[in-house]
Amino acid sequence: MAQTEQFAADFAARTGPGSPSVGSVVNRMRALRSDLPPQDGVAVFNRVYLAVTEELGLRIERGEFPDRRAAVTLHVLFAERYLSAVGTTTAGGRPPDCWRPLFQYRRHPRVRPLQFALAGINAHIGHDLALAVVDTCRRLGCEPPQLEGEFDRVGDILTMLEEHIREDLMPGPDLLEVADPLTHLLGAWSLERARDGAWSAARLLWGIREHPELVREFTDRLDAGVGLVGRCLLTPWP
Repeated sequence: MAQTEQFAADFAARTGPGSPSVGSVVNRMRALRSDLPPQDGVAVFNRVYLAVTEELGLRIERGEFPDRRAAVTLHVLFAERYLSAVGTTTAGGRPPDCWRPLFQYRRHPRVRPLQFALAGINAHIGHDLALAVVDTCRRLGCEPPQLEGEFDRVGDILTMLEEHIREDLMPGPDLLEVADPLTHLLGAWSLERARDGAWSAARLLWGIREHPELVREFTDRLDAGVGLVGRCLLTPWP
């Protein structure tokens, strides 16, 4: 049994059935990896996200997260939003607007793998992360400030996602000239700014949680705005 799978079994034994499991998320991402052709845009994002999720499970098992339950809950509820978008699309439904560009362009021959990966991380952090923080607060009966430490630690792991993307998908240095549009694309989007925006959005959503109409309006606009950025990231090459 792999270390991540062993971690999932141990965690479930300690917390009981129905508790969120990093292992279950990993297994679903592995199934996607098997089902999708490697050049599919969703498969590109899934591959790097799977590697980071496996690493996160190992770090939690090593005790690198002081509040283990909060870290697991936050990460699993976060990943569930991506997996839900995939499931909705596979079933013929409409995913959140933030994910639609990736699903629409996933087989476009003039979109580079790096663009697919950036569009996925933009949707996941720009939209899903804020909602996952609120989901976690509701699940654990806490407030965002109590999760800030785990948010930062999970955020540090997400930085690995960007590193994986750059290491695995960056074209050769001969292609990255100053005038190359891809160079401009890489400089126009920032994971750090997206993380900061997600934390601010989570705090705002928590503050207005007793006003469903405001929550719905804000989340709809957040979804649409992140989707617009994703569409720009997936601009086909001539």
